[in-house]
Amino acid sequence: MHVRPWSTVESALRASDEGVPDAENARRHGVAVKTVRRWRRDYQRRGLTRGQTHTTSACPRCAAGNLDGAAYAELLGWYLGDGHLADARRDVLVLSIVNDRRYPEANERLLVLMCAVKPGGRPHARERPGVVVTSMGWKHWTCLLPQHGPGRKHERRIELEPWQRTLVEEHVGAFLRGLFHSDGARVRNWARRRVPATGEVRRHDYPRWQFSNRSEDILGLCGGALDLAEVAWRRSSRTQISVSRRAAVARLDTLIGEKR
Repeated sequence: MHVRPWSTVESALRASDEGVPDAENARRHGVAVKTVRRWRRDYQRRGLTRGQTHTTSACPRCAAGNLDGAAYAELLGWYLGDGHLADARRDVLVLSIVNDRRYPEANERLLVLMCAVKPGGRPHARERPGVVVTSMGWKHWTCLLPQHGPGRKHERRIELEPWQRTLVEEHVGAFLRGLFHSDGARVRNWARRRVPATGEVRRHDYPRWQFSNRSEDILGLCGGALDLAEVAWRRSSRTQISVSRRAAVARLDTLIGEKR
């Protein structure tokens, strides 16, 4: 899997086959010299198959294909947070998820999740100012993501179908990981408290998780999943859910891990 589109990889390899030096090849294609060298190592020396192979994955909804429930639940959380579907050619839909480039492990994980949900798929990631956009095309994305529709998600009704609710209940930690790693953050909060015995004012510092979204429906799905996971939470604002109690933060840390 490559961060660069396959068309860029193939073009650079063709230039290398024609004898273009690595430095010039890298300059032409806007990549690092070490990237061109890695591509040459993999495809020229090791003989890996070049190009993007197109495989047909059976849809789990309309063709009885297999579905990795945990990977799907997590990808669903990412889609509800920072994902969208767009029309492409030949009835293909492209799922794209936008994430901050400061989290390379999360961006790599998105590639893995997409491959797990669509076995044989070839997702790709492209860099934009400050973000990485991870995308993969499939004709059956609307079968798996029936929440797709015209307009922004916070401007339309978002409800899970019964089969989706079942998967979320079975893999609630994965679903919460997708939600909080897309539209959430683990921050440190503080407050000043007066000690009754001495009158001394002390600063109290503690971690908390926050999930922000403009959709009331998606906030409700997040709160419902936290209830299933027995994680205490509260609405700290119209668009935000907070997990602040020490035991609840520790529980959520265990379920979803750190975003990196």
